[in-house]
Amino acid sequence: MKKRSAVISLLSVCVLAPTLAFANDVIEYDSNGQISFQPSTDSTNPLDPLDPDPDRPIKPVDPTVPGGEPNPGTQGPLSIDFASSLDFGTQEITSRTEYYHAASQKYTDFDGEDGEGPNFVQVTDNRGTEAGWSLSVKQNGQFYSSEWEQELDNAEITFNNGGIVTNSDSTKPSESANKIVLDPNGAESHVMTAHEGEGAGTYLMTWGETVDEARESIVLEVPGSSTKYATQYTTTFTWTLNDTP
Repeated sequence: MKKRSAVISLLSVCVLAPTLAFANDVIEYDSNGQISFQPSTDSTNPLDPLDPDPDRPIKPVDPTVPGGEPNPGTQGPLSIDFASSLDFGTQEITSRTEYYHAASQKYTDFDGEDGEGPNFVQVTDNRGTEAGWSLSVKQNGQFYSSEWEQELDNAEITFNNGGIVTNSDSTKPSESANKIVLDPNGAESHVMTAHEGEGAGTYLMTWGETVDEARESIVLEVPGSSTKYATQYTTTFTWTLNDTP
């Protein structure tokens, strides 16, 4: 009887011993992860003014040049990526004061389809500082006919229904002009301003929220008293981006 008891006790110890060893078998080790960013000097493609997704850029059409290829955007990290050219069409001569609307912005969308949206100007800030910036525009002289060497006296352009669109999670520019009346003599007009802590990413100032509103938002007033020849009148605009508010 004593021998049998001894064998049973020994087996009990052998079964319990492995369980006690595995209970403390936990080992931990820490490692690290990091990423750094630097300012980008690449240019930024124009985005859809109705849905500004950076992964789905568009190809805008410039209605004032043969072929419709717009001027390229400026280089980063703080850049003007695009600004619409304005086409007020071909109109009949009249002695009345008339109001002509700029055509909306036409473009080829990311899928290669024809698109239409508001006229717009696009700014990108990839400096990584949130230092702020400001954008202005000026008209470089009155509408002018080179054929007749004559100005379209007292003609005036007004931008209406201005608003900022973006898909950036950063704070958007806090100042923007809902209405801009251009001075044909070249005085600058404020468009939008990002103060310190604002404006990182890409922002579009659009004139009109929908296609229908866009077709009515930019107006050229031509007084009835202005002399009008049967020819084309042109002007240019300069958009200026300052790296401080």
